[in-house]
Parts: sequence; structure tokens; C-alpha cells
Amino acid sequence: MICIASSSYGQFNWQSNTFFTDTINVSKNTKVNNLINGAIGTLKRGPVDTVANNLLFKGRSEVPYKPFEGKIIRHIYFKQLDFESNLTDTSIRIISIAAKVADKVHTNTQESVLRNNLFIKEHTPLNAYKTADNERYLRSLDFIQDARIIITKISPGDDSIDLLVITKDLFNISADGSSNGFDHIYGSLIDANFMGTAQRLEASTLYDPTRQPNMGWGATYKKNNLGNSFVSMSAGISSVNKNTTTHQEENTSYINFTRPLVSPYTRMAGGLLLSINDAYNRYNIPAALFYRYNYILTDAWLAYNLGVNHLMEHHTTPRDRSFISLRYFNYNFLQSPLQLADQFDPIYNNRKAILGQITFFRQEYFKTQYIYGFGTTEDLPYGYNVSFTGGWHEQLNLQRPYLGVNLIRNLTTESGDFIQLYFKTGTFFNSGMVQDATLLLGFNTFCRLMYFKNIKVRPIINLSYSALDKPLSYAPLRLNNIYGIGGWLSDSIIGYKRLSLQLESEFYLKDKILGFQFAPFTHIDLSTLVPADNNLYHANLYSGWGGGIRTRNENLVFETIEFRFYYYPITPTNMQHFKIVLNSNIRFRYNSNLISPPSLIELNSE
Repeated sequence: MICIASSSYGQFNWQSNTFFTDTINVSKNTKVNNLINGAIGTLKRGPVDTVANNLLFKGRSEVPYKPFEGKIIRHIYFKQLDFESNLTDTSIRIISIAAKVADKVHTNTQESVLRNNLFIKEHTPLNAYKTADNERYLRSLDFIQDARIIITKISPGDDSIDLLVITKDLFNISADGSSNGFDHIYGSLIDANFMGTAQRLEASTLYDPTRQPNMGWGATYKKNNLGNSFVSMSAGISSVNKNTTTHQEENTSYINFTRPLVSPYTRMAGGLLLSINDAYNRYNIPAALFYRYNYILTDAWLAYNLGVNHLMEHHTTPRDRSFISLRYFNYNFLQSPLQLADQFDPIYNNRKAILGQITFFRQEYFKTQYIYGFGTTEDLPYGYNVSFTGGWHEQLNLQRPYLGVNLIRNLTTESGDFIQLYFKTGTFFNSGMVQDATLLLGFNTFCRLMYFKNIKVRPIINLSYSALDKPLSYAPLRLNNIYGIGGWLSDSIIGYKRLSLQLESEFYLKDKILGFQFAPFTHIDLSTLVPADNNLYHANLYSGWGGGIRTRNENLVFETIEFRFYYYPITPTNMQHFKIVLNSNIRFRYNSNLISPPSLIELNSE
């Protein structure tokens, strides 16, 4: 059943996120305490939720606020839950020594920080969509586990309302680590919310006896929402940075400013990244095989929301939006790998571009659970995104115009399936000829949550097709990426058409051990790569089989920890058939950006 509980102060409807009170003949402080205690009391004392109603879609995010559209927001109050409380299941109290210790040593996020992360304001009319956007944005902050914005009505017929913002922090101290056997061990210590000020401090280290020197280190700093501008700043320096594109270890230092599109009502979004990256031969790789390089990266973009004033004036109309954006990036290699000479290479060449984009989109959200997390509220988008990209690109001495199209459609079903369809294509033009024409299409499906006794099962299906035609400077298609086979290390198998199917089933267990939840999983990845001048019928089928287990304590020190093993029946000579990986800092909730910077179509990365 849906939890609808009463208290001595009123009634809280958990499904609609609204709390009503008619205590109008009391003092302001008493009234505020009553509404807070009443709302929180019902979170703690509600009857047991049934699995079916508690875990399927909670409904569209804006629906709870629609009845109060246009009413004046009088006051906004805040309440932070302790680690013994659970926002997603009102029947649960986490009674453990660990939770009690965490409550003692944790510093809650400062109220001023939470207030600065609101773009709904007091003494303004309530906008249902904007309020839902703000609740979702609070949940996206890396120091918040969950959040709710609850409407409190003063009295029947009143044209004013109060809002109660309920948040639950993540424990600010966390650890991250990974290991590839016992010879390559990485770990970091993180304070994600230093003294409750939304400042992130991280120190990392790497030990590998085959490395010279054996130890490496890194440090990063991040500040959320500089000056109440919704611009976040991060900076870091590291001698153990693993470049996900070159797959080599680098010395790197960077500074990054980002302003996401927190809501369709936001006018501006953008970012600026400056970094210096230098690859050294730390593992005594033969000089003929090691790619020595050094480059400076400059990457800046800006987007503007067209017609936002009209949207604000007519906030009950559909939220079909359009954006224009501009991006400039420059990979300036001060030293390029000697092995390449003047050959075209998509990674190690000097390259720069100016890209413009117009984007049309409409994106709303459902609330649900058990997509990536262990019951944490996750926001699934539904709607569409259509973007047209054009611009100028230079690589070495080759200058070409570029055109691209990106179509994304997010769908949900009444039974709880989430489906994303995508079609992406782009091409360069040179002397009237098409070059480096790319095509990527497919779908991702999070199937409905199914139940077997006390186990919740979530199947996941990903199917993709990639093609590269008339290649000149683009890299051939490979298997060692998200469109290929998970955990695949070798880049020696290449092709120009690729068809991949990835299947995974996650099994969320009910029982906990010391507050840790567990989710075993199995996976099968199948992929075929077609060499030049061939078709799918003449291509080899490669596969990866395996499984593992993930565990997470939603409140405490550790990130999501994953133990995963792989078996590859067919491998190239430079790759083992078995692989075992222990990793942490696994994504624990679904994240979705309303808008992204203009970019070229990538076939070997996300």
C-alpha cells in the first residue's frame, strides 16, 4: 500500500509529497515545529509499504505540485534527516551502531548551502515543473543521498503556501579503490562535504611494484555553486591519472568550471576546462612501443535558452525547449609520439574545432528506484532531444566542415520499463567529398522490476550498431569500449562495422549485513566487428561472459563496491581468457543531463 499516515499535527501523503496542516492559531515557531515534526514523524512511523507499490514508478515528478500552481511561496523551511531515517521506505529505521556513530561524527550540510542550491524563491508564485526540477537537482548533488520538497498549506482557501525541504546527506567521508590483482592497487580518501560547506577534498595514491617510482599520488578540490551562480569549480593535480582515451598513465593538472542546465527555466549553461597532460614511461615499456606525448587542452562552451521569458510567463504550457550553443576546443600537442610522424591519428594529433548547435528537447521525469542504486530515489527522463551540429574542424593540416545529427527518444511504459532510443550520424566534407562518415544507432532498456520471493530482479538490455565509412582521420571501431565488450583490454581487433548486444540481470537481495546491501549480477556481451570490404556474415563473433556482486551501504563510508569476473572464449594473443576486477566508486543512481556541449559523433566512447 502507499503509506498515508497521520500525526497529531496533520496528514502527510507520501505518494503526492504533500503535507497539510490546519494549525493556524498558533505561534509561528510552534507551527513550523509542528509541520516539521509531523512530516518527519510520518516518515518514521508509516506502515509497511508493499513491494509492488513502493518500487515501481512513483509517478511524474511535477504531479504533486500541480494543485498549488500559482500560489505564493511564503516561507521555505529545511529539515535534515539523520542516518537512521530512510526517505524511500517509510517503514525502515536503520538501528545500528554504525548509523549512530555516523550521526555523531558527521557534519550536516549547512542550511545556507541548501538554500543557495534552490532556484525556487520565497514570495514568488509556485511553478510545479520548476519545483520538481529543483527537487531533482538537489538529489544530483554528490553530497546529498535523497531530497524531497513538500508543500504545506496554511489553511483552506489560503493563496499562500510554505515549502519544507527535507534532505538526507551522504556520509561525507568515503573511500575509493580498485585493484588489478595484487600488483596494481589504487586508493583514495574523500571528504565530499567538508564541514558541511559543499567543498570536496580528495587525496589518492597508487602502488605498483612494476612502476618507477612504485608510488604515485593525486589531489583534487571541488566547490559546488560558487557565489550562488550554480557554477561548480574543480581543480586537481595527479601523477597517476589514467587517460581513458590513450589508456596511458599521465601527469596532469587541470581546472574546470561547469554550469549545468539545472532546469528548462534556466537561461544559460556552459563550461570551461583547462588542463596540461604529460605521459611518462613509468613501466619500462620498450621505447618503440611507448607513446610519449605532452599536450595542453582548452575546451569551452556556452548555451543559451531561447524563449525562456515566454516559458516563465506561461509555465503551465508544455516544456518544449530550444537552445543554441557554441563550443571551442583545442588539443595542442607540444610533443607528439615519434611513432606517428605526420600520420593522421584521432588521439595524438593537434586538433581544434569551433562547433555550433541548435537543440530542441522536451524532458520530464519519473521517480523510481533500483536502476543503479539500492533503493535510492532515481529520476528517469522521458521525452525527446533533437540536435543539429555544424562547424569547422582542423586536424594537423587538414581543415574540413562538419555536420551531425543526434536524435534521442526516452520512453516509459505503464509496467515500469524505461527505453532509450538513439540515432547519431555525422560526416566531414572535403573538396566535395564525404569523409569519416559515422553512424551510431541502438537502444538501452531497463526492464520492469520483477520479484522472486524477497529478491528484486532488474534485466538490462543494450543493443547498438556502429559504422564508419570512408575513414581518413577517425580511429577504426574496437571492442574495448562501452559499445563493445565489457572489460575487454586489447585494441588489436578493429573493424568498420560493429553490432553489439549486452545483457545484464541484477538481483537485489533483501537481507543486509552490517547495513550493507548486496546485488549479485550476471552479464553476457556479444559483439562482431566487420573488417573493410566485408559484411556481418564474414565477421568473427566475440563474447564476454561473467558476473559478480555489488554492495553498498547507503549511508556510510564506502562507495558502491563491485567484484566482477570475465571469461572471454575467443581472445587475441595478447589478452588473457579470464579477468577479475575489484572496483569502487560505481555509479549509484541514474544521472541525466538536459543539454550537452556540441560534439563530434564518437564511436568508441560515450
